Amino acid sequence: MKKNLLIFCLTFFAFIITAKAQTTDLARIEFLRIPFSNGNQSLNRFRGLAQLPIPLNEEDFLVIGGEYRKLDLDFDDRFPFETSTIESTQRIETTVGYIRKIRNSNWRIAVKTGMRIASNFQTTLGSDDFIFLSAIYAINDVKNTDENGVALGKPYRIIFGLIYTTTPGRGYPIPLLNYFREIDENWSYTAGVPKSLLRYSFNEKNHLQTFATLDGFFANIQEDIVVEGKNRVGQNISMTNVTLGIGYEHYFTEHILYYLYAGHTIYNEYRIRNNNRDDVFVIENDNAFYVRTGIKLKI
Repeated sequence: MKKNLLIFCLTFFAFIITAKAQTTDLARIEFLRIPFSNGNQSLNRFRGLAQLPIPLNEEDFLVIGGEYRKLDLDFDDRFPFETSTIESTQRIETTVGYIRKIRNSNWRIAVKTGMRIASNFQTTLGSDDFIFLSAIYAINDVKNTDENGVALGKPYRIIFGLIYTTTPGRGYPIPLLNYFREIDENWSYTAGVPKSLLRYSFNEKNHLQTFATLDGFFANIQEDIVVEGKNRVGQNISMTNVTLGIGYEHYFTEHILYYLYAGHTIYNEYRIRNNNRDDVFVIENDNAFYVRTGIKLKI
């Protein structure tokens, strides 16, 4: 009960901190590293994604998306199970979405569905390696400009919706809420999950931010792990962390930028579970340094 309350509080904390969400990425390549606090293990993640919007008419879009993640865990300590089976996990995801503008308003409705393969890929793929997902969003994007592009007020954007996946042990949808507001020509913020930030723009090319982010991963273990002294077998591996930090963004062009985020986790846990979400073994739960860097293409 205390553990669930802590996770809820940390999630809510990440939600209320002011920030700016990243919802307009067309492509991204990034690398993440978290060296564990005792120095004996570390986590490295490579991520690449792409989204292709296809206009159906002036108001409706089809969006085809794909994402790949490879996560490596380095084990130097001795553990009461065979670590080689979970040293590398991968996630491959494909999605298709539809966005429709509501006539005579700033509102848009979006739906998305897709399939995800998340596994350690020891053997041929099975049903437990596949996760299906669906989502529905409402988006209100207010530019506050006249027909000539002259600003009439401070622009803002609000997004809310529900996301559902068939991840084992999670039979309920997850709510999503994101609010962006431009304060003036230098300052903007967003409150939301998974990332919130307060952003200062020195000029059009250079931006600094403070952020709070909620991150995680899940992967099926194809051949169950037997942990010495435990009466449960490990069927999947997952990570949850909440990080506070600072970030820098440099725009090479209006749409292409480099970013570097560095911080420290305030909640950090890597664990092996069974398909009922019962804990089998906690690999790491100490807070650690966090760095994430990459290049992205934005609308």
